Amino acid sequence: MKKRKKLLSMFISALAVSMLLAACGSDPKESSSGDGSGAKDKLVAGTEATFAPFELLDDNGKVVGIDVDILNAIGDETGKNFEVKNIGWEPVFQQVTNGEIDLGASGITITKERKESYDFTDPYFEATQLIVVKKDSKIKSIENLKDKKIAVQINTTGHIAAKKILGKSSSKIKAYENQPLAYQEVINGSVDAAIGDNAVIHEYLKNNPNAKLKTIEDDAFEKEYYGFMVKKGNKEVLDLLNNGLKKIKENGKLAEITGQELK
Repeated sequence: MKKRKKLLSMFISALAVSMLLAACGSDPKESSSGDGSGAKDKLVAGTEATFAPFELLDDNGKVVGIDVDILNAIGDETGKNFEVKNIGWEPVFQQVTNGEIDLGASGITITKERKESYDFTDPYFEATQLIVVKKDSKIKSIENLKDKKIAVQINTTGHIAAKKILGKSSSKIKAYENQPLAYQEVINGSVDAAIGDNAVIHEYLKNNPNAKLKTIEDDAFEKEYYGFMVKKGNKEVLDLLNNGLKKIKENGKLAEITGQELK
């Protein structure tokens, strides 16, 4: 009897210690919010911060821009906090896949191909592609690019557009880590043109008035829509983001941030 009591006492003590350690080890910031959403109180977003005006680094190295403002507005409506990390364009996709970050927020165009591997929120911005050339260039449309060298940001819709023009394996397509590098190649004369997102190009030209570049619109470029990207099947975070987007569309905050009335 004494032996059984001793064993029972030891079991109860071990259980108490285990429960104490579990309580001490929990992180309230990473715990479920208790609001029924199941999502963590702080969500980590990955971005590539050379995509102004959507994401860029301020003088203190902090990520700022339209995407950050939208996430903060969603946070105000949902009670969540968002941390935005500058990790680079391709790592955004890799880290969402691996679960290292909760979402991608980098002016990511929603495409049929990407939706096979990821889930996207409702659109929050309408965009299109533009051609960038030197001011004295004779290029006037997509048709004039068929034998030219084109600079793009790697694995973007601009890259896809260039492949449609020149062919998937064309050596005349020069792919770079970010869009400013592609524009710089036009300035340097290493390529004949660049293709990129309209809002980003306009922001670049506004900030670089001496670049001696011009833009060309072409109706052959289809309209594109940006969305926040989550791991396939991550319904909790997806629903949270969509609920927040719905609220800031209805109260006018999204239009105030983006300058667009998105239907």
